[in-house]
Amino acid sequence: MFNFIKKLFGDDNEKEIKRMTKYVEQINTFEPDLQKMSDGSLAGKTGEFKRRLEQGESIDDLLPEAFAVVREASRRVLGMRHFDVQLLGGVALHEGRIAEMRTGEGKTLVATLPTYLNALTGQGVHIITVNDYLAKRDSEWMGRVYRFLGLSVGLIAHGLDFPDRKLAYSSDITYGTNNEFGFDYLRDNMVIYPEQMVQRELNYAIIDEVDSILVDEARTPLIISGPGEKSTDLYYVLAKAVMKLKETEDYTIDEKAKAVMPTEAGIAKIEKLLNITNLYDSANIEMSHHFNQALRAKALMKRDRDYVVKEGEVVIVDEFTGRLMFGRRYSDGLHQAIEAKEGVKIERESQTLAAITFQNYFRMYKKLSGMTGTAKTEEAEFRKIYNLEVIVMPPNQPVLRQDLPDVIYKTKRAKYKAVIQEITERFAKGQPVLVGTTSIVQSEDLSAMLKKKDIPHNVLNAKYHEMEAQIIAGAGQRGAITIATNMAGRGTDIVLGEGVAELGGLHIIGTERHESRRIDNQLRGRAGRQGDPGSSRFYLSLEDELMRLFGSDNIANIMDKLGMEEDEPIEHTLITRSIEQAQKKVEARNFDIRKHVLEYDDVMNQQREVIYGQRRQILMGESMRENIFHMIEKLVEKAMELYANEKAFPEDWDYSGLIEYCTGFFAPEGRLSQAELEKLSREELQEELLKAAEEAYNSREVLFGEASMRELEKVVMLKVVDGKWMEHLDHMDMLREGIGLRAYGQRDPLIEYKIEAYDMFQQMIENIQEDIVKYIFRVNIVTQPEDHLQQAQTSHGDVAAEASAARQPHVNKEQTGRNDSCPCGSGKKYKYCCGQ
Repeated sequence: MFNFIKKLFGDDNEKEIKRMTKYVEQINTFEPDLQKMSDGSLAGKTGEFKRRLEQGESIDDLLPEAFAVVREASRRVLGMRHFDVQLLGGVALHEGRIAEMRTGEGKTLVATLPTYLNALTGQGVHIITVNDYLAKRDSEWMGRVYRFLGLSVGLIAHGLDFPDRKLAYSSDITYGTNNEFGFDYLRDNMVIYPEQMVQRELNYAIIDEVDSILVDEARTPLIISGPGEKSTDLYYVLAKAVMKLKETEDYTIDEKAKAVMPTEAGIAKIEKLLNITNLYDSANIEMSHHFNQALRAKALMKRDRDYVVKEGEVVIVDEFTGRLMFGRRYSDGLHQAIEAKEGVKIERESQTLAAITFQNYFRMYKKLSGMTGTAKTEEAEFRKIYNLEVIVMPPNQPVLRQDLPDVIYKTKRAKYKAVIQEITERFAKGQPVLVGTTSIVQSEDLSAMLKKKDIPHNVLNAKYHEMEAQIIAGAGQRGAITIATNMAGRGTDIVLGEGVAELGGLHIIGTERHESRRIDNQLRGRAGRQGDPGSSRFYLSLEDELMRLFGSDNIANIMDKLGMEEDEPIEHTLITRSIEQAQKKVEARNFDIRKHVLEYDDVMNQQREVIYGQRRQILMGESMRENIFHMIEKLVEKAMELYANEKAFPEDWDYSGLIEYCTGFFAPEGRLSQAELEKLSREELQEELLKAAEEAYNSREVLFGEASMRELEKVVMLKVVDGKWMEHLDHMDMLREGIGLRAYGQRDPLIEYKIEAYDMFQQMIENIQEDIVKYIFRVNIVTQPEDHLQQAQTSHGDVAAEASAARQPHVNKEQTGRNDSCPCGSGKKYKYCCGQ
């Protein structure tokens, strides 16, 4: 039916390709004249394009000629001339879409076209890659084309110091990883001075391996954190206690939902072990939270699958790539619970200082585009969340790869035996084989089996580095056997060695189906590049996780009815189709989970945008005096409402309360007299309070000098906003954690979350205004010798240095008690902060 409709109305993708082909025809008309130009004249086209933009032409007007210039420059500098299909990909990227191009079609070269065109505006283009190696490689390799044409190229890499980072962002074109760009955005919204910011306005981004970044990594937010003050002892206590619980008897596991639930018996056992009467009493909130995380660590988190223990440290294993994610930690105390379970040193829980999801970071760009070999299966998600369409590009050469039907065995043992047998046979004739695994354990088990057979091979399953790219690049050489997690070496082309095409090209073996078809397609796509021969096959067993959870019952019944032995496989396209149906179910569920997470984060994001927007106004503004007086007016209105309400008789007004309130915020001691205030009408009373505030403010301005007062205003406002925002992030986390329970009362948790989050935000804004007024009338200025620009050179988690600016408010010790909140806005007690 679907094919009939396509024939009747035409395929949207085909229509778009046909429309974009007109651009290609235009681009090709410029080639003969450009080939005759000298290098200097060709490079001079950049200046000409910029002048034409200034005179009113749009970048869309320039597209055909600009693309032709890039193609000619690439031919001269790199010896690589863009194919027509690569020009099509460039048009799709320029139009803010996702270009799906098969492996080996030259996506890196495609990106040069829209990058150059959009960089002509001078507003900056960001090219986002999945790791530092690819960012460095591409910035140097493709950077030769841009520099030839007179554009500047920058690279954002981990560990880059502040001046170099700022310089890289000021370049026409900036390469870097998604993490680096995201963290820099967060850090820019924590600085005290505008010159400490590194990023410009987010203009245009091209995301390489867009599915990996916008889908796979979108679940984990970027978090900048500082040290917390909670004890770690409770983690060890709970880790020891949950080890005494037994599955089914004390807790149940839902593997599909990846959840664990304690039974009544399990709760009773824990209460006895901890010597408490009710685990879920409000007094035991922290204890119950630690218990939940300890149980998750025991029942759901598996060593050498979800994490490894390396040199006394728990390191997360990336679910999709199998690489070790150094520096990343599970949130909400789960990482500490795993550390306690494994008996290693527990790192203290940290306080969130700033956070953002990749979804919300990348949606801030004026224009967004991406490229990958596999995006069509996730098109609904790209449309819904990012408003991005996927255009599938035709290959430059027809695809010759043969995708063989899946083979399924009863047990994993039989499956691995068959895999080793196939590797042995293909190795004997010299055909290269790339084996994709879904975990570190799988790859190491296979490696051990091959060693027994004396078959030389490479294993890739850890942190990405240049060596990995070199090994993957050599995976197509004669006799090469490479075992890799499904996505290892992504972004690196596998070129066939001499005589390999005649042997059938590169053969791909998948040892398990991933829950996402896209990951399987990426593995298959490593073979059959640019018209090369190749083949692929997946080996499965009924014991595989996907089969066990989602699709094995019917197949198991068939195998049992046929009386099949362990070593006998089923090989049929029907099996492949039923597995893909199971994968579609899981993909749909995972999309719902990500969408659900985003719905909650959108609430947080709206608040973040307000706070960061106001923060930027403070940072860039000349004077905050007017803003502060607006806050003082609000405080005076509140004071009048509380102590001199217009609905009450004047003789009932609380003058002493009013004086105490105003003295606590802005009025100097003794300035307001009850005898004088009692003589005034309500309007006159309000004016007198504002007059007292203005006099006090003016006297401080005279004391410090106008320039210092302007700086003091900014620093106090920023410090208070930051302190309150950090507290708010903690409160929002707690709200989010418990809000799901509202469903038991027939209430929608998301609506409840929105209502309470709004109330909390309004309360935070009120608290910010009160604290700003309070501190602006109390802090003194102490000059510090450090250059505040140097303070901006911080690591991801170290934002404390940014708060130590050249001039900074210091509290008058006579006016602040040791146990009071520190007026610097840190949220800590004075004795633990500036009072030290």
